[in-house]
Amino acid sequence: MGILTDRDREAVKREFEKLTGPVKVIVFSQELGSETCQQTEWLVKEVAELTDKASVEVLNLILDREKAEAYGVDRVPAVVVEGAKDYGIRFFGIPAGYEFTNLIDAMVVASTGTPALSEETRAALGGLTSPVHIKVFTTPT
Repeated sequence: MGILTDRDREAVKREFEKLTGPVKVIVFSQELGSETCQQTEWLVKEVAELTDKASVEVLNLILDREKAEAYGVDRVPAVVVEGAKDYGIRFFGIPAGYEFTNLIDAMVVASTGTPALSEETRAALGGLTSPVHIKVFTTPT
């Protein structure tokens, strides 16, 4: 039995019609003591099965320490979404509930390399003179 409903699968497939290039989703996980890690692995694999443009790699935070450090991952579960390059998209915790749509959107953006931003926003971001690290925190309500 899958995590997604048939309705969810169809909606994700429609969104994935926007994918133009390959997208790789890397899950940092651990086998012991984390039910959330296992659920995250299942969810990401189920989502990736809905398109031939997505692939999944599951890594262990401890055993794959060098890769975890390279991606800036220090806790599990963590999900990295990459397209032609690493855009810095990370999810910490299972991307379920409200975060699920953000995972799908992140996969589309990573695949196309083009975020859905207005010209005004792009111009404002283009004026930045130093790197900016943005973190968005969500909590279930």
